Amino acid sequence: MYRKVGLFFGSFNPIHVGHLIIANTFVGRTDLDEVWLVVSPQNPLKQQKSLLADYHRVEMVRRAVEDNDRLRVCDAELKLPVPSYTVLTLAHLGEQYRDKEFSLIMGGDNLASFERWRNYEYILEHYPIYVYPRPGFDNCPLRDHRNVHLVDVPMMNISSSDIRERIRRGESVQYLLTEPVHQYLREMHFYEK
Repeated sequence: MYRKVGLFFGSFNPIHVGHLIIANTFVGRTDLDEVWLVVSPQNPLKQQKSLLADYHRVEMVRRAVEDNDRLRVCDAELKLPVPSYTVLTLAHLGEQYRDKEFSLIMGGDNLASFERWRNYEYILEHYPIYVYPRPGFDNCPLRDHRNVHLVDVPMMNISSSDIRERIRRGESVQYLLTEPVHQYLREMHFYEK
């Protein structure tokens, strides 16, 4: 029997409670057995930003999900050629984990730009896509596709870039991160300058 795994991609620079609430909501409100938080090296549709080293971002996600057996960190994209393309990651994971049935998890903003993704038609036809709403998503033509499943997820205005900026300014980010991630950032002095 296949286990259904939702893949939630991100740079997680750093991972915050908003990411975790989204992931946890998907395992609670859908037929997914697990959600894997896939740490991405670089989004080919975004300019490369100042990312922490891959190892540190993987470690933060590992610490963030260690107390939830339905969430896990996945570093598969970090072992693939850069820039990473979701269609190649799906093929790689499908070969490596033949007992899993993979789906994508994304915000409505990503679905709105999905037609810019490499081989998006193939992904859309062969993989379920679970979507959480974002502002401006209402007019997306792909939202009615048979493989697109809208899931009601709490809308939060939390971003990794805002957290990095708060740390740089010396402001508290205590409740925006899990305590293990917050402690790791403090110990390593990440984002302080």
